Amino acid sequence: MGSALLKGWLKSGVKSITVVEPKPSAELKKLAKAKNIALAAAPSQVKAKPSTCVVAIKPQVLKGEAGALAAFAQNGALMISIAAGTSVAALSKAWGKKARIIRAMPNTPGAIGAGISGLYAAKGATAADKKRAASLLAALGATEWVAKEELIDSVTAVSGSGPAYLFLMAEALTEAGVAEGLPRPQAEKFARATVAGAGALLAADKSSASALREAVTSPGGTTAAALGVLMADDGLTALMKRAVRAARKRAEELR
Repeated sequence: MGSALLKGWLKSGVKSITVVEPKPSAELKKLAKAKNIALAAAPSQVKAKPSTCVVAIKPQVLKGEAGALAAFAQNGALMISIAAGTSVAALSKAWGKKARIIRAMPNTPGAIGAGISGLYAAKGATAADKKRAASLLAALGATEWVAKEELIDSVTAVSGSGPAYLFLMAEALTEAGVAEGLPRPQAEKFARATVAGAGALLAADKSSASALREAVTSPGGTTAAALGVLMADDGLTALMKRAVRAARKRAEELR
């Protein structure tokens, strides 16, 4: 996700970026040289005094590493965490009670500017902080504020993890096509183009998802036959609710 953020910022013209990465990849080193990005192996090596610190660390790692970022918060930097399941309370314990914290949950389509990020501003974050956070996350796509911190877990389950659900849909549609006789390369091509094209249509058309679905569905036709399976009581809606609930509960367990 950190890579997606960095690429989005570069595309939108964000300047004065420092990346803290103990083991930078060859790609990151090349990008840093080409785009005048400062690299540091540890927070203590950051020479500039950052106004904003975006923490793109996996939650399991952040638990042990959050304290190393305390100096940034104590020097007045706005702290934006994109770690799933890592609460404001836990971050405040590591960074100090006066730390200004915003939690954000972007998703990987942000790498091409087609993402969406949910944001929550903790007590103490100012209107200017919220504006700055929204501006940084807007480089990846749409932004949406939630009123309660626990709703970030729901955002994580719906849109943070959501791209994987759609990728799985393309996989499943490919396998279904193979089962019906299509050669695998063709089945995959049809499935990928269908999922991508339907998503693009959903983004471009102001109609609701249900209206778009109904427009494709002729009474008694082939689509109606398939939807009879997918919309059964134990069909896709029920399955997706269970999946999203499982993701939300896992986010809660990471606290």
